Amino acid sequence: MVRAGSARVPAGPTLAVVAREAGVSVPTASKVVNGREDVAPETRRRVTEALDRLGYVRRPRFDTTRTPGLVDLVVHSLDSTWSGAVLHGVEAAAYEAGLEVVVSAGLPRPRCGRPERGWPDKLTARGSSGVLFNLAELSPAQYAWLDQRRIPYVLIDPAHEPPAGVVSVGAANWQGGVSATEHLLGLGHRRIAVIAGHRRTLGGSARVAGYRSALASAGVRHRAEYVRHAGFDEAAARMRMHELLNLPEPPTAVFVCSDRMALGVYEALAERELRVPDDMSVVGFDDLPEARWAAPALTTVRQPLGEMAATALRLLVRMMHGERLESTRTELSTRLVRRASTAGPAGERPTAPHRAGSG
Repeated sequence: MVRAGSARVPAGPTLAVVAREAGVSVPTASKVVNGREDVAPETRRRVTEALDRLGYVRRPRFDTTRTPGLVDLVVHSLDSTWSGAVLHGVEAAAYEAGLEVVVSAGLPRPRCGRPERGWPDKLTARGSSGVLFNLAELSPAQYAWLDQRRIPYVLIDPAHEPPAGVVSVGAANWQGGVSATEHLLGLGHRRIAVIAGHRRTLGGSARVAGYRSALASAGVRHRAEYVRHAGFDEAAARMRMHELLNLPEPPTAVFVCSDRMALGVYEALAERELRVPDDMSVVGFDDLPEARWAAPALTTVRQPLGEMAATALRLLVRMMHGERLESTRTELSTRLVRRASTAGPAGERPTAPHRAGSG
């Protein structure tokens, strides 16, 4: 991987050695390396296999002594407001830096232990100077692929702990969980549930840890039955809310670890003919546009997505110029945005247990 202050990758076989191994001319081998289309399929296959077999390292086509012109942004998908916020942040910072951005949705998964060659070949062929990733995770093979080519990259809000030395930008998720829970405690709630995302992700686990820490600091007993996981899925969050309402002593407030899941919680409460916040207070996380559009408008923890993306781009530019970064992990502050979905507890059980077939 490209790391701040990492050692230079040793030189590998030359293109002439690859060409000899594949039984082709050096210009032909060069066409394959650079993603040219005017190569016969069988010839391309022989050269590609020789590249893999010999461990040929494609040299990045940029010069760190001058301002690079092109970077790649790879996001999980392009059909969410989350991705839109990330893209906006990257574009704004790239404009300031005089860069152009190529956006890709998703990254091919490895086959038989080896990464797909298409996307990295295109990146190398178009001369991208670095890559920003806003994906759930990269595979070890994909990390190794980037490492071989010495291409600088930064992860935006990685789901899991990156390998040592990999540069990433995220949010202060633990503090966000504390803020959300303290807000509900301050309103007088003591029966506070949490609907979390995935169990073993960086952001998901940190938000739940913040929730538990705030309860402990307030001397409120933590209830295991009040912790539910919905994998950041709106429909699953709806089901988890129904489960909470079916408890003998249901909560009076719920901290939902994403705004999208909070919409599922709203749906479940509407199905029980319960009102937000009269019967149940709800706090989300992210502050996506959906939080403002919800009825009532959702109190939520603002995660600075645009700023995270812009910060990642600026760090990437520094790496492309060979700078040593002070730290590989950057966390930006979160803050509570108060709207209309929270109020003091009603002081009574919200509803009778849910009947079969309703949730």
